[in-house]
Formats: sequence, C-alpha cells, structure tokens
Amino acid sequence: MSSGPRSLRGGVRVAVLALLWGSTFLWIELALRGLSPLQVTFVRCLLGALVLTVACYASGRRLPRGRTVWRHIVVAALFCNALPFALFSLGQQTVDSGLAGVLNATTPLWSIALGLALGSERGLRPARLAGLLLGFAGTVLILAPWRSAGATGWGALAILGGAASYAVAFTYMGRTLVRRGTPTISLSAAQLVAASGLTAVAMPIGGLESIDPGPAVVVAALVLSVFCTAITFHLTYRIINDEGATNAAVVGYLLPVVSVLLGAVVLGEALSVRVVLGMAVVLVGVGLTRRKDAAASAAARTGEKTVEDASASASSPAPARTPTPTRTSA
Repeated sequence: MSSGPRSLRGGVRVAVLALLWGSTFLWIELALRGLSPLQVTFVRCLLGALVLTVACYASGRRLPRGRTVWRHIVVAALFCNALPFALFSLGQQTVDSGLAGVLNATTPLWSIALGLALGSERGLRPARLAGLLLGFAGTVLILAPWRSAGATGWGALAILGGAASYAVAFTYMGRTLVRRGTPTISLSAAQLVAASGLTAVAMPIGGLESIDPGPAVVVAALVLSVFCTAITFHLTYRIINDEGATNAAVVGYLLPVVSVLLGAVVLGEALSVRVVLGMAVVLVGVGLTRRKDAAASAAARTGEKTVEDASASASSPAPARTPTPTRTSA
C-alpha cells in the first residue's frame, strides 16, 4: 500500500481522536448535572469496559491471562483511568470544560518532569527546558494563586492531578504493557474492566448519592462512555501501536482547541484575558517540549537512509576490473 492512503488514514484517526477526546470535557460537564463525580467515573468505566469486552470477543480475541499481566493492568487502570477520570469530574465542578481541556494538555510537561525525577530524561535540551518552564508558568498564570478568589481554585488543581496521573500511567504502560504480544483490544478492554472494579470499590465514599437521570444527562453519559472512553481509549492504543507515540501526541495540540470551541459554542463559556493568555503559554510550552521528538524522528530517518545506502553498496557487485596486460621480458 502506498504511503498516501496510509498517511490519509492516519490523519483521519488523529482527527477523530482529537474530536472525541476534546469533547470529553463537554460531556462530563453535562453528565455532572445529574450525577456525582464518582458516579460519572463509574458509568464511563463500566459501559466503556462492556463495549470493549464485547468488541474483544467479537474479534476473536480474549482478555489477557496471568497474574503478572493483570497486576500491571490494575496499576495502569488506576493511574490511566479510575483516578484521572474521577479527578476530571471533581475538577469540572468549578472549572469550565474548555479550560479543563487545556489543563489536560499539560500531560507532556508532567511526563518530562517525571522522567527527570526517575533519571530517564537526561541531557534536557534548551528548547525542552524552556518549554517545561513556559508550560508551568502558563499553568500558574491560569491558577492565579495571588487572587483571593477565582473560578479555578481546587478544581484546576484536581485536573492538573489528573494530567499528572496520565503521565505516570503512560510511563508505566510503556515499560510493562505496550508491545509485549498482547493485542491492543485485549489490553484496552482489560484495563477498563479493572478500572470499573477500582471505581466500584470507591462508590460508598461518594457514589451513592441520589441521581437526576434527565434525557440530557443520560445522553451525555452514554456518549461519554461509548465514544469518549471506549472508542477513544482503544483508538489511542492503536495509533501508538501502528504509527508511534509521536503521531499520537499530535492530538495533544488539537484537544484544547476542540474543548475550548465546544465549551464556548455549546455551553456559552466565557474566558478571561488572563486565562486565554495562560492557555496560549501552556500550548507554546508543550509545543517546545515536543521538538526533541521531531529531531529524533529526522535523525532516525537519516540513519535509516544511511543504513540502506550502506546495505545497497555492500550488496552491489564490485565493478569488473580490466586486467592489466602482463609485460613479458624480451
């Protein structure tokens, strides 16, 4: 297959993922009008797990087996699903959906900070360091700790905690689960099954409140669970597996744009100049942190070309030499 159709298909995947993932915060906002934060988390995990489990067995796959892999899945489910889902729902009680999407885009910044703490991020380039500092400066500008009151407060801190939890999860998943022979549909289904169990255990804490299941709440919960959790989660796995983490990371740039536009158009959310400026600084910082990946990809392509040229040179026959006539003595 030519690179054109492959590239087009990859672009469509990224666009669909950005639209679904970016709209997550809109649907959370609507679902919270009739459900508690923990109830929203439990519903999206449970229904998402059901959809992916059915898809898993319908495709001829099965859920993973073995205690070791399930231990890794439970840890990943905690940091990638149960905990961040709950923190986003808690945070959006005081934070608008558009701003929540921007704060979620700080995940790459937390990934770098985690890498520095663990020693896996070495030789931090000036551009990435500047991006890291800019990103956190933009976050401080959004939070505005010098203000006595604001629309963000603890809710923004909860969403930042969710973004940091994603960073922990991605690092852990990359080391223990990804590309180890288990199909992506099996991994994504099992992870949401584990997240459902973890959330169910926490339900007595704040999930037994009365609910108001109006039509808008039911629709929001269904869309959030099926499209923004099950399909989005599996699609992310597929993009990373098929096209690499760099292509999947493109979604991070598009997600805040989608969340802000939907929040403004659908919910009529207003943004102050300070928050808009902080959002722009965060996105510039995230963009700078990704420069290493672009340089690494270019270097890898250059290396591959060099290897190909060397292989071609080694495999091609050497040009025939014209024998030098032997001079005989008189």
